[in-house]
Amino acid sequence: MANPLKILVLNQISASGLKRLPEGRYVTGKDLADPDAVMVRSADMHAMEIPRSVQAIGRAGAGTNNIPVADMSARGVPVFNAPGANANAVKELVIAGMLLASRNLAGAIGFVAALDPNDPDMEKKVEDGKKMFAGFELTGHTLGIVGLGKIGCLVADAAIKLGMNVLGFDPEITVDAAWSLPAQVKKAHSVAEVLKHAQFVTLHVPLVAATKNLVNAENVSTMRHGAVLLNFSREGVVNEAAVLDALTNKKLGYYVCDFPSAQINRHPGVIALPHLGASTREAEENCAIMVADQLVDYLEHGAVANAVNFPNVSMPRESAWRIAIANANVPNMVGQISTTLAAAGLNIHNMVNKSRGDIAYTLVDVDSAVKPAVIEAIAGIAGVLAVRYLPHES
Repeated sequence: MANPLKILVLNQISASGLKRLPEGRYVTGKDLADPDAVMVRSADMHAMEIPRSVQAIGRAGAGTNNIPVADMSARGVPVFNAPGANANAVKELVIAGMLLASRNLAGAIGFVAALDPNDPDMEKKVEDGKKMFAGFELTGHTLGIVGLGKIGCLVADAAIKLGMNVLGFDPEITVDAAWSLPAQVKKAHSVAEVLKHAQFVTLHVPLVAATKNLVNAENVSTMRHGAVLLNFSREGVVNEAAVLDALTNKKLGYYVCDFPSAQINRHPGVIALPHLGASTREAEENCAIMVADQLVDYLEHGAVANAVNFPNVSMPRESAWRIAIANANVPNMVGQISTTLAAAGLNIHNMVNKSRGDIAYTLVDVDSAVKPAVIEAIAGIAGVLAVRYLPHES
């Protein structure tokens, strides 16, 4: 590559991830003009004017609510994330959340913190007060898991090892997740079934139209008396007003979440943590490394893995001359691309085309160098959103 690729970094990204961007071929910074790609964690990009030079966005985490994905799709820009990279960190926090609730630890810690260390009766007050915080053990209770991706599978495995029964539901479970799921997990057929039969319910689903207010006034009323609801997924998956009513009516014992808000803060039945799900050194490193590798593979070879708006596409390099095309998923696009290449006297060595929703993506390797006029001709085809020429330098 004649000039290094520029990666705009919007948040503090783990150095382990940035090191995956080969020195000399990449430059990173927080104030780069005309960047080729963006790496981001939590920065809100919706109000940001994203330069037209941006070819890809990498989110060093799982959720992409802070990125205008639809706008990027219309520009033919993939938005990558790092699913599963923070799974162990979230799993451990879910287990911690269950223990915080089952053993009344939040209240107990607050009680001790309020004691006067200079009070001569402090020891007696400890003994008198501890009865207020008696709890119960996890062993033998049922944990319901809604969403059996990487996190859900790890939570299930950990809960089983703690002696819990596990009931799981996921209508779109992947083959990989199914293989990872412990055999002891009992299959539920609906969210309602999980809520009705579990003492603890933990949510691990993305926030999309179908999951907004997944737990609501209607179904929370079917939960077991004193049940514990855990939400380390997304804030909007739970209807907070419904949960607060259930807590006030003692239907729910605790609501444990990673999303403080004005509505739930300081409620005695709420244990709210400050977005700690992925806040471990290991998770931040894993996310940054995963996204950096994905960006390098896309920018240099056109390969797509773990984009939330593009299909997964990869093709081994068998030619030095590659073209990557993002286009609307409409008929005859591949035919028009092939015709354009043939008219330029270019022989197709290898080709792969896949689609996802309204987006299609094509990689084409040809047997000789491609002139700029050919790239311009492909870009001019109606429905083509973005086209890149990726010659491979030995």
